[in-house]
Amino acid sequence: MKVIPIFELIREDLECVERKMREVSRIEYEQLRATLDYLLGSGGKRLRPALVLLSSKFYPADAEKVTSLAAAVETLHTATLIHDDLLDNAFLRRGNPTLNATWNSVATVLTGDYLFARAAAFAAETKSVRVVSIFAQTLMSICGGELKQIFGSDQGQTTREYYYQRIYSKTASLFAASAETGALLSEAPEPEVQALRDYGYNLGMAFQIVDDILDLAGDEDELGKPVGSDLRQGVITLPTIYFLQAHPEDEAVTRVLSGRYGGDDEVRTAVEMIKESGAIESSTAEAKRFAARSRDALSTLPHNEYRQAMLDLTDFVVERRK
Repeated sequence: MKVIPIFELIREDLECVERKMREVSRIEYEQLRATLDYLLGSGGKRLRPALVLLSSKFYPADAEKVTSLAAAVETLHTATLIHDDLLDNAFLRRGNPTLNATWNSVATVLTGDYLFARAAAFAAETKSVRVVSIFAQTLMSICGGELKQIFGSDQGQTTREYYYQRIYSKTASLFAASAETGALLSEAPEPEVQALRDYGYNLGMAFQIVDDILDLAGDEDELGKPVGSDLRQGVITLPTIYFLQAHPEDEAVTRVLSGRYGGDDEVRTAVEMIKESGAIESSTAEAKRFAARSRDALSTLPHNEYRQAMLDLTDFVVERRK
């Protein structure tokens, strides 16, 4: 397991989470067992389980329950990625073939569903009704966001308010829940539980904005996917919103978003137009504002090495390149 330097402080805890997650692949179907082992061990920064662990460290907590919860949120996250790849018809993630690339849609959906169920079972091991309730609400938020994108009207999709609602459902809801539930297992005072939820929410919003910036301005080799993937799929992100607000009569970008483009050259042209417009800089400034709010949320927490790690994590999220 590769651990980013910020998480050296909780390396042993993360290793316990990895072992816990391996319970998922204890299943009778050999092909599925191998696939689950690959999915759960194929990378990722483990940000969400790290949030659970760090948030639980300010007060004494039951280590086994915290491990189960951290495994639950990462297993849930893995399940959402499987369904996302199917919905997006994506065949690569981090440069590796997705489950969608090798299995039919029925098997892919059922694998994702199985992981959702195992994630819920891990969460139930905490024996906390409140934790399980937050976990369920978060899953509903994630699925609700996807349903809104599929069945919702196009009206309003070029507003920042709509975008923020979408990335909360997609990303920030699980960041917020991870930090909040980790605090709950340590029986932290209620104001500090809320502070940690606020930290997770703002960190998650910053993380997704940076993700969307990298989709346009990142390096394809580092990203493991073509630059402009969101544009190709018709997904409107914050840089695109800033661009369209400044250039409402533009046709090149809107043509790509609507799927009417003729080839990769048109996509590259649209990407360059957005990059040259100042939209990337405006979006980066917005990500930094969310990051600043996440740091502010920690001001009431005890000053210790775990709080410092969470502050460092905020810097990492904003400065990352993949």
